Amino acid sequence: MEKEDKNQLRGGLSSGQMQMIALGGTIGVGLFLGSATTIAWTGPSVILAYGFMGIILYLVMRALGEILYINPSTGSFADYATNYIHPVVGWLTSWSNIFQYIVVGISEVIAVGTYIDYWFPGVPGWVSGLVVIITLTLANLVSVKTYGRLEYYFAMVKVLTIILLIIMGLLMIIFGLGNHWQPIGFSNLWAHGGFFTGGITGFMFSLSIIAGSYQGIEVLGITAGEAEQPREAIVKSIHSVIYRILIFYIGAIFVIVTLFPWNELGNIGSPFVETFAKVGIAGAASIINFVVLTAAMSGSNSGIYSSSRMLYKLGQDGYVSKKFAKLSSHHVPYVAILAISFGILLGILMNAGLESFSKIGVKLFVVVYSSSVLPGMVPWFVIILSELRFRRSNQHLLTNHPLKMPLYPFSNYFALIALSVILVFMFLNPDTRVSVSIGVGFLLLMTIIYFIQRPKQK
Repeated sequence: MEKEDKNQLRGGLSSGQMQMIALGGTIGVGLFLGSATTIAWTGPSVILAYGFMGIILYLVMRALGEILYINPSTGSFADYATNYIHPVVGWLTSWSNIFQYIVVGISEVIAVGTYIDYWFPGVPGWVSGLVVIITLTLANLVSVKTYGRLEYYFAMVKVLTIILLIIMGLLMIIFGLGNHWQPIGFSNLWAHGGFFTGGITGFMFSLSIIAGSYQGIEVLGITAGEAEQPREAIVKSIHSVIYRILIFYIGAIFVIVTLFPWNELGNIGSPFVETFAKVGIAGAASIINFVVLTAAMSGSNSGIYSSSRMLYKLGQDGYVSKKFAKLSSHHVPYVAILAISFGILLGILMNAGLESFSKIGVKLFVVVYSSSVLPGMVPWFVIILSELRFRRSNQHLLTNHPLKMPLYPFSNYFALIALSVILVFMFLNPDTRVSVSIGVGFLLLMTIIYFIQRPKQK
């Protein structure tokens, strides 16, 4: 038994840590800096857009929970893609996750440089980025418990800030706190051009960006393979994470578009800073700067964890060098962690070079960042499709199952159609067309590579 343990990841994450990891991976910097793009496209109806996307994610997580409860494993949805759809889909799922989180990790660490510049102007972004990468890499190398503990506190900072915003916002709206006790009321929801200011097109365009903001919730499936009590942790996490995310996102967005005219949000900077400043909290800008700093570090931390586990699985399955499946004495895939961290570091250095070399280079890099949205959606399609196949062949395992997919199979088809329609609108939208095209190009390239190298796997 001991010999087998040396080649396996060790369970070290509690249910609470798993919940916070899922929350931390989903609630990102974008919310704190104001969802200006989505609000500009659709106005106050952005509340419904977040709610609609939340319903789809609820179905995705229930489908994931149904399979995870029976078969918790590291790499989860990539394994399910291989077993229930096709090995090439498992390959694409793994590489989509790795691509997504390296790109997100680069963008988050570069953002950290901006936030540190607030307190220490003149420090080069690549220097602060290097410090952050070293810190997060060490946390991931020490043990999965250390990673879980760090992510727990990162997520806690974000969650408490959002709760504070919602409470203060409601007090301002209903009682006039910070507004000379003159209630702000709810008129901003319809007084500036109506509720659906962008029509159905603007509403659908906003869903593509909102889909990107929800990405990361599926990390819960990867952490299941390293949970202390997998089944108990999965049930608790799936049940609680969904409604928490919906409350935090919809609650925060509702407060923001009710407090401020939607068409003026682009001029006020961060709605969080403005809200805290209105009620007289000294140093509101510094507080929010600290929060978004931890949010950015959290995003990068989750990225290193998630993508390193996918690289570890690829090594285990023989798709890449077996070196990536090597575990340290602390039972973490240290080669995979170092490889992902190096990829993020390389991106930071490339960005620094592009910034100094050409403004066109900077714009190109921004496009590459947003190209991670489509690869980030791949796990959602995979989870929904895998659950369809899983249910058909495992009916005998579903007696007294606590996480059965509701309204199966109609809910699966609804989620698949909704996600497909969102992708169509991403192609129709000039602002997202190039990014989603890069994502498609990446998936096609990885498919070609799979079939070229497939004979080597035999």
